[in-house]
Amino acid sequence: MSRYAAAQRSRILLVDDAPENLRILSESLRADYTIMFAKNGPDALRLANGTPQPDLILLDVIMPGMDGYEVCRRLKEEPATRDIPVMFITAQNEETDEATGLSLGAQDYIVKPFRVSLVRNRVANQLKYKRYRDHLNELVHERTRQLVLTQEATIHAMATLAEWRDTETGAHIKRTQNYVKALALRMANLPKYRDTLNADAISWLYLSAPLHDVGKVAIADTVLHKPGPLTDGEYEAMKEHTTYGRAVLAAADKFLGEDSFLKVASDIAYCHHERWDGRGYPRGLGEDEIPLSARLMSLADVYDALRSQRVYKPAMPHETSAYIILDGKGTQFDPEVVEAFLAIQDEFKAIAERYSD
Repeated sequence: MSRYAAAQRSRILLVDDAPENLRILSESLRADYTIMFAKNGPDALRLANGTPQPDLILLDVIMPGMDGYEVCRRLKEEPATRDIPVMFITAQNEETDEATGLSLGAQDYIVKPFRVSLVRNRVANQLKYKRYRDHLNELVHERTRQLVLTQEATIHAMATLAEWRDTETGAHIKRTQNYVKALALRMANLPKYRDTLNADAISWLYLSAPLHDVGKVAIADTVLHKPGPLTDGEYEAMKEHTTYGRAVLAAADKFLGEDSFLKVASDIAYCHHERWDGRGYPRGLGEDEIPLSARLMSLADVYDALRSQRVYKPAMPHETSAYIILDGKGTQFDPEVVEAFLAIQDEFKAIAERYSD
């Protein structure tokens, strides 16, 4: 047999404490499959989690220490092994025994003494089904990957448009999205946010953060590019970028349906100038009325503005900026977000230095 053909042979793990049973099963299957052996439950679990993993497990029920039912239960609990098909081969022939085995997630239940031809046919059927299922999973994963890339490209294109239109630098966008991610990772340790700030949510926060000022594409050049402080009227016009931002994202979102991947970006763009005490804009939302994503961006955006040089002000050092952030705790900023910032302020300082203008 060629090396390539050998590499393609399915691997079957035989688990039985009786050497004679292992010998009979091995002799009936080894011509077509690569055989692995385990004489107890712990060894079976170790081999199932090893590299390479078995493609199928033939499992006895009655074994000393850990029985087959317990082995199956543990296999199906672990993400790394839950998709390996399990076939019980056992002398336990009561109807309730088979029901127990199948309820644990086993694909088949064969009673000893067995016909070799029956075992071979059922093994072949299970492996054929596994290959079909694996192929479908590959197609789903590839389609999901392409969808995520499309979503990321959409966000990147819109952020690039906003960056070209605004006087802010690309470094500002890079810094703020890293500040937001750092805050989210810290707050994910709090019990109340553990489910909300899961890995997927934090990923979308990071991707969406660059769109916080996308509404500035609709602000007049005389206001957006003014090299100095704004008048009251100009400031009111500039505040409209939050409403414009939501409108820009809503125009894209209507093609994708409610709660699309742009929902996080829309919340950030619309609400990142709201204040914890309700004195922000555009709606005067307060406390938990403000989306968590916007509360994170609010602090990140202010910190970066403080640390950045403008024609009308010098850049502030980290210590002064951190003091101003702390002074805004419970008024401008969510107290828990401020506490997260204080806990990781050295990371903020490092991000500011890494992506300096």
